[in-house]
Amino acid sequence: MTEQDFEKLLLEAIDEALATLGESAKQSIYFHIQKEFKVPRNQIPSRMESFKAGLEKIFGIGAQYLELMIMRKLYEKTGKPLKWSQKQEFAFVEYINAAKKTFVRNKVEVART
Repeated sequence: MTEQDFEKLLLEAIDEALATLGESAKQSIYFHIQKEFKVPRNQIPSRMESFKAGLEKIFGIGAQYLELMIMRKLYEKTGKPLKWSQKQEFAFVEYINAAKKTFVRNKVEVART
């Protein structure tokens, strides 16, 4: 259940980040990522590499802005700091994976208490 909770929060964060471009732009992005990369919206959490590739194909280097926005929105939703070595590069997909591990770990720890 905790992974499903995280995936729901991740999709909400993606929705909110893409919505900053406007509702029609958000729908267009989802359409192109599904059409060109075969990644429907509900599969994005399990196919982050393909989603990232789609954003990069659509926006080029501008995709980094959306990735940062998604990471900020996700942090707002989880509210938990990540366990991350400062020596590691902070890349989008790795951030999402670290956020998921931290979120699931924290949910399990809370459930035990």
